Amino acid sequence: MIFRAVEDADLIGKARRGDVEAYNLLISRWEKRVYNYLLRIVGNREDALDLSQDVFLKAYQNLRKLEDPGRFVAWLFRIAHNEAYSLFRKRRPELDGDGPAEEPSEAGIPVAGSSVFPLELTLSVTSALDRLSPEQREAVILKIYQGFKFEEMAEILSCPVSTVKSRLYTALDLLKGELAPVKARGV
Repeated sequence: MIFRAVEDADLIGKARRGDVEAYNLLISRWEKRVYNYLLRIVGNREDALDLSQDVFLKAYQNLRKLEDPGRFVAWLFRIAHNEAYSLFRKRRPELDGDGPAEEPSEAGIPVAGSSVFPLELTLSVTSALDRLSPEQREAVILKIYQGFKFEEMAEILSCPVSTVKSRLYTALDLLKGELAPVKARGV
């Protein structure tokens, strides 16, 4: 990760000087993670693709404002977070209160035919994640699926580390309670 950060910082420096190819390389490194993050948040492939494009466009337009190139990834995911929640605010009147429904394949969780999880467990995990609050679900996604450190999560979510930990641990307890019956059935 140290080498990646150095390489990212070099690419950011080149992109700031107008090297579009350097920025394209940054996109190729991070687009899949940003897309998967957005997909898990918004639950829709088309929206996640559109938002991913918006994220990278805004990042490019504001790259000179990034004070510390070593914080590029957290900054990029903060932009993604903001874009996702902007979409939610725009659509709020359309929602009936249940929020976006995720299909297992769209949630980035293995589906039928996967050697990792049987279908019932996949559906149970997706359903349990859907029952979490948006803040709890996002904490799980950032930590478990994206592998961020608590400090990075706090920066992305613009809240104290203690709040991030509280959301995550509460969510994990809720998931544990939701999924315990599935495990007891031998799945």
